[in-house]
Formats: sequence, structure tokens, C-alpha cells
Amino acid sequence: MVTLYITSLEDYSGKSALCIALGKKFISYGLAVGYMKPIATATTKWMGGRLISEDAEFIKQVLNLTEPLEILTPVGLDPALESIIEGEADLGFERRVKEAFKQVSKGKDVVIVEGARTLMEGAIVGLPASRIARLLKARVLVIARYTRHSVIDELAAAQMLLGSFLLGAVINAVPRQQLPYIEEVAVPFLQKEGIRVLAVLPEDKELHAINVKDLAATLGGRILCGSQMAGELVENLMVGAMTVDRAIEYLRRTENKAVITGGDRTDIQLAALETSTKCLVLTGNLEPSPLVIGRAEERGVPIVLTSHDTLKAVELIEEVFGKTRFCQEKIQRFTTLLDERFDFATLYKRLGLRG
Repeated sequence: MVTLYITSLEDYSGKSALCIALGKKFISYGLAVGYMKPIATATTKWMGGRLISEDAEFIKQVLNLTEPLEILTPVGLDPALESIIEGEADLGFERRVKEAFKQVSKGKDVVIVEGARTLMEGAIVGLPASRIARLLKARVLVIARYTRHSVIDELAAAQMLLGSFLLGAVINAVPRQQLPYIEEVAVPFLQKEGIRVLAVLPEDKELHAINVKDLAATLGGRILCGSQMAGELVENLMVGAMTVDRAIEYLRRTENKAVITGGDRTDIQLAALETSTKCLVLTGNLEPSPLVIGRAEERGVPIVLTSHDTLKAVELIEEVFGKTRFCQEKIQRFTTLLDERFDFATLYKRLGLRG
């Protein structure tokens, strides 16, 4: 049995997506796959008196895991912090992780362990990435979101922290114009420094998209019509604040978009519905005319009504672009990218698996 620990340098790097895609790949080769997330931090909720990771809950469903969520996420960081600050001494965090891992790994060929948001998160309970790797005798795969030259420095820091446990790295969300530099300059440099880059993944708008349902939730809005299309992915934003004679030409420039405009701008709303629009966001809590609702229903375009003004709505949506949880469509797209660009042969060799 081998253990693959997947961690990241910062939040929203693609860690959960990588866990899912590799888990599905291992399963397709006939391997029995286990999964756990020792430290539950972001996107958590309370269940049965325990803090549960929603990411772990989703992965449990996708990989058809049988273990209960309290085993897959044995330590909730927030309540653990409270206990430590209040002066409780031995909380047995390491023991909990070891016991959970023992159950998760039973009968498995590969166990995927998902790290916290950063390499150091969990240090307050004695469980940063380096300690978990040693505790579980895991090989570590680091996924790093592209951030210009700093990604090289950050991967070098990861190597210093993880040492011989570091199996390799994935550089994610690289802008297309930066791919030649990363592939021809940065990757050879990193590999000379002993850091094997197993994949360079280009930035992909579909992976950064937000679906209409999540967009409405972000705005605290409600879907007036077209709720059956609430799973549609929005890849771009456009603000409808121009004069109507310029609207069609302007709105045709961008596809798969959400158009944000005032609820009283019937002219812009109708213009948007004649272009590739995934949803209308109407601000100011002003309901549209029946004419707009009727046309939206004909076109299958949801209308989201929010009380925020247009500027605030744009600000809120921009904050969550690229930071939304994965759905089945995104998983399929990410898996396709891995099939095209991931060095599976090296991964299997370094893990001692037969691919």
C-alpha cells in the first residue's frame, strides 16, 4: 500500500480537483483507493457535533468511499485552536490521525491524503504538512497555482520543508502566454534543483467559472426564472451600463457571460438576451418587466435579482471567480487536462505502482 499526500502552497490551487482526478485514474486501473483529509479547515460545516470538510464530503461521493466523514476528517482545526487557546493540554490530534488512517487504508492499494490550505497550516496542533508526511510515510505531491516568478521560489521552499518526502510538483493555471517560459525555462531549472514537475496545466476559463446557482448565493439573490439552468457555468462578466445603440455590438464580444445591469434597464436586458448570455443579474432589487422574463424563459436564461448595486455585485462575483468548488463538469475538464499533460509514468514509478 502506498500513500500519496497532495498539498498546496496557497488556497484555491486545485488540490481537491487533483485528489479527485488522480483517485479516479487509480480506480480506472483497478486499484483500491482510500482518501482522507486529516485537517479540516476551509469550506467546513458542523455535522453530528463535529467539523466536517465539504470538500471531503464531495470526494467521498465521487470516489464511492464507505468510511464515515468523521474518519475521513479526524481533526477540525477551528475547534482545536479554541481548545489549545483555552489551555487544554493533550488533545491527541496525532493519535486521531493515525487511527483514522489505519481505518481508511485497510484493504487499499493507494491512499490519497489531502493537505490543508498551506504547507504550514496545522502547525498549531503539531500537524503541518511535513509532520503528516512523516507520520503516514507518504510521498508528497505539491500543486502550485501560477504566480509569476514567485512560484519557483515557493516550490524551492516546499522542497526545503518536505525534503526526501517530496515526490514532485504540478504548476496549475498558467496563462497561455506564459506557458513557453514555464515549460522551457522554469521547469528545467526546477528539475536541476531536484524538483520534478509532473505537469504544467494551462489556465482554463471553464475551471474558473461559477455556476448560476452559486453566483446567486454569492449575491444573496434569488433566481426569478430559468432555475432549471442554474447549473450552467458563467465564464465571464459584463456590465450593461452603455447606451442601447452600442449594447448589441458590445455584448456580442464575449460569450458564456453574466450580464450585470440595473433592474430598470429593460433595453440592455433585452439586448443581452440576443447574445451568448448564461444569466442576467439585475441589481437594485428592481424586478424586470414581464417582457424580459418572457424572453428569458424562451431563451432558457436565468435571471438573478439582487439588492446590491451594480458596483457591489461585480465586486462580490469577482471575488469568487476561480474559487468555487468543483462540479462534475469541472472534474471532467480537469481530468482531460491531466490526461493531456500529466506525467503518469513518472508518478507510478515513484510510487511503485504499475500503470
